[in-house]
Amino acid sequence: MPLKACILLYNLFIMKIIPIKNIKIQDQEILPKPDWIKIKLPIDSSHIANVKSIMRKNNINSVCEEASCPNIIECFNKKTATFIILGVICTRRCPFCDVKHGQPLTPDDKEPERLTNAIINIGLKYVVITSVNRDDLLDGGAQHFVNCISSIRKKSNNIKIEILVPDFRRCMNLALNIINNQPPDVFGHNIENVPRIYRQIRPGANYNKSLQLLENFKKYHPNIPSKSGLMLGLGETNSEIIKVMQDLRNHGVTMLTLGQYLQPSRNHLPVRRYVAPKEFDDMKKEALSMGFTYAACGPLVRSSYQAEKHDKGLQVN
Repeated sequence: MPLKACILLYNLFIMKIIPIKNIKIQDQEILPKPDWIKIKLPIDSSHIANVKSIMRKNNINSVCEEASCPNIIECFNKKTATFIILGVICTRRCPFCDVKHGQPLTPDDKEPERLTNAIINIGLKYVVITSVNRDDLLDGGAQHFVNCISSIRKKSNNIKIEILVPDFRRCMNLALNIINNQPPDVFGHNIENVPRIYRQIRPGANYNKSLQLLENFKKYHPNIPSKSGLMLGLGETNSEIIKVMQDLRNHGVTMLTLGQYLQPSRNHLPVRRYVAPKEFDDMKKEALSMGFTYAACGPLVRSSYQAEKHDKGLQVN
């Protein structure tokens, strides 16, 4: 049997990964990419292989690779990465996302230690930790986040930790109570898009519940920055985006990211429009006028892209 066929059978029957079949190809209109959608290629790429080697050695995953992030080359070359914990198989099936979905494996108790080793070996001073949705776990994976934070802080008090959490569907209060035992330096949860098309973009999620999660964390920790982000170009209007930005501010969010949605494959939601750089600039001005302490807005901005600059209030290039 060919190797590719063996891998497919393993994915389907052993790891129980559900193939992505969300969108009918014949129904899609593929828009040409504009000139401003350009990936920055570094002159010196000497660090990329080293970062990948350290992650492979410690059996650690990055959302950069799993979600096909357009900034992966730049970030790896700068010795930065956003780590994804609790496996790479999500219990949701969001049609914009390139992460595998299906039945996840049991959480790995050794992962926090391996993650810490990778962070120390790469030499990071600011880390972003995220996860897939784990609706199969009673706490949604909250304790695993805390275990990772604790492990890192035992090795170094000089590393700032940002977490980008799922919505903790059906276990929000339990999850927040657990995270309160070891809160991060920055708490993030992405709202992703506007209410009108929320069910299409994030089936299984709830716009108001996501706002509530962000607000409840802020009530517990008013001095810890909270962060959220949206993908633009999925059919929303600019006025709807502004309304979501105001909702986020009204629920205590202090840091904002806005970026262009890019279709990972023909089996994902198509891009409905490409948002011009000037529109992103205008939205950034609007965000700052609303009282966000920081706003990173641009075509290739992602919630964790140059996150250490977000924390310091520096301009993202």
